[in-house]
Amino acid sequence: MRRDLTALFDPASVAVLGASDDPAKYGHAIAVQALRANGRRPLHLVNRRGGTVLGRTAATSLGAIGEPVELVVVSVPQAGFEDAVDEALACGARAIVAITAGFAELGAAGLVRQQAVADRVRAAGALLVGPNCLGVADNTTELFLASDRFAPGGIALLSQSGNLALELQLRLAPQGLGFSRFVSLGNQADVTLVDLVADCARHEGTRAIAVYAEDFGDGRAFAEAAARAGKPVVLLTAGRGDASARSAKSHTGALTTSGDVVIAACRDAGIELTRTPRELACVLGALDAGRRARGRRVAVFTDGGGHGSIAADAVESAGLAVPELSAPLQADLADLLWRQSAVGNPVDLAGMGEQDPMSYARTVRALLDSDEVDAVLLTGYFGGYAAAEGGLGGAEGALGAGELAAAEAIADAVPASGKPLVVQSMYPSSPSCQALRAVGIPVHEAVEDAARALVALAPSPAPATESGAPCPALQPLPPVAAEPVGDPDYHVTRRLLETAGVPFPPAREIRSEDELRAAAREFSGPYVLKALHLLHKSDAGGVVLRLADEEALVAAHRSMHARLGAPSYSVEAMADLSDGVELIVGVNQDPRFGPVAMVGLGGVLTEVLGDVAFALAPVTAEHAERLLRGLRSAALLDGVRGRPALDVGAAAQAVAAITAAAAARPEFAELEVNPLLVTPRGALALDSRAVPA
Repeated sequence: MRRDLTALFDPASVAVLGASDDPAKYGHAIAVQALRANGRRPLHLVNRRGGTVLGRTAATSLGAIGEPVELVVVSVPQAGFEDAVDEALACGARAIVAITAGFAELGAAGLVRQQAVADRVRAAGALLVGPNCLGVADNTTELFLASDRFAPGGIALLSQSGNLALELQLRLAPQGLGFSRFVSLGNQADVTLVDLVADCARHEGTRAIAVYAEDFGDGRAFAEAAARAGKPVVLLTAGRGDASARSAKSHTGALTTSGDVVIAACRDAGIELTRTPRELACVLGALDAGRRARGRRVAVFTDGGGHGSIAADAVESAGLAVPELSAPLQADLADLLWRQSAVGNPVDLAGMGEQDPMSYARTVRALLDSDEVDAVLLTGYFGGYAAAEGGLGGAEGALGAGELAAAEAIADAVPASGKPLVVQSMYPSSPSCQALRAVGIPVHEAVEDAARALVALAPSPAPATESGAPCPALQPLPPVAAEPVGDPDYHVTRRLLETAGVPFPPAREIRSEDELRAAAREFSGPYVLKALHLLHKSDAGGVVLRLADEEALVAAHRSMHARLGAPSYSVEAMADLSDGVELIVGVNQDPRFGPVAMVGLGGVLTEVLGDVAFALAPVTAEHAERLLRGLRSAALLDGVRGRPALDVGAAAQAVAAITAAAAARPEFAELEVNPLLVTPRGALALDSRAVPA
């Protein structure tokens, strides 16, 4: 449900409860920043001792103000927090920013207190940010209720860390980027990350949304909100390794989610996932200009062979292509450059820039104009000629002036082309590089940052479907509820999946030798015998394959029953394994992202090979095929060493049916088909299991 956050970001009036003259108190920092609004709205400073705060008369209570206050910042000791919230609501507050800490992040008792406060706020029809937060700011409405200044710009920053927010500001400043909004998430007792992403998506002053989160709350709702945002959402998260997970659990009561699930959710929702504040700033800078590449082909352009080779390696390591340019394009470039220049890709001026600085601009323009190139990386010395210190000629020399003129020509060419240019320069602060930044061309000191920027600007790799058409964009699908089943034993799970459209070989559950002989006469051999009610049947010796006839089946049953004493067994028709590949398809319930699908190479070696892919469940058949073709072993699906190609479309349909059936039943902690046999003739599920939640 959409929430109206106007009272949070553009309130009619503000009160800071706990405002102080003491610089050691957070109420002082908030009050200092709040005064910067310079009369935009009524501002009331409240201190129970009265007197003055920062030269302004302070009210002794909210009630003493004598008029309603729409937004109240609460920065008081923990013992007085509940009373402060009640007083704010009684005075008509529609939004409360709770700086006070000591709630869910301390454990179960704190969570109970926090929940009780949040319930009262919601019942009053108000909003609560926090508790345990560092404030909010909105540069578009001159609302300054955080302890630090945030330079104005187009990025909304939603963060569970104040220091990381400050570092991000430092990293974005050289790119000329700033913030439309800042919100410290705190414990998200009421206003959640999902609420804020949805509101920032509607906010006209926001071009991109940056998130640092340890606790996603409802992770699936976050992914869905990001997918609908219509603006770039860039995420930095913690908790994907053991050490960071321990840290996250001790900070703001966070619950972390496994890295595989987070990666899958971000991919499906179109969220740019980053690992460090530096990478977050790099991606935001690349996306801000709005020029996206139509493909993943990069032309590397340099003025030194070493820089070109290193940059080409960095681009290819990042998953992009550095293709050799065609003979006609190489001929065109050769006409622009001198004989020593390399024109294959990387394109290397080989010293011509010192003779003719405008050769930089002519070459960039030629590469951008080519249909063979989706993006250009300019790497090396460019910027050095016009640098204030060092370089050939310095700022006043002819080379410096020529390079600056070339930069201005590039700055004209790039917006007109619509294609992205990313620059790596030894002199990123030079006047030439500043001229490029002024029109939104990303400039980086490190080549790995430039390569990451290019990845952010490129479309995701999308393997074609069996028909050859590209897969559609991925979107998280909501699970559809279904009637719960009882004890999900082996045959109950099989019937559920068969009803969903997943094919299985004929099978019968038996509890005696007479029933076993009757089952053997219902369908022909060879047979498979399985001991039921064992979680990992193969590991326990509870599966026997290729039993040729009834007598072999009876003998196997007698031996197995003597060893295992299982209450029942399954007799099944043996599938032809000769020309197939075994896959695994599973769904488990993640505590933050809900049902998550896994597909990969299956059978008894699943854990050893580890060739699996994840997605939010359920998945469509198109999405399933994309996952399958993204496996390291995907070549097996198309046939190798003379084997025929497999029916990948049938496998994808089975994956879609399995994930839909599992996602519809949250009473299953896990549901798994292993193996799913894929052959040239179709797909067949050979075993399944379900684990109750």
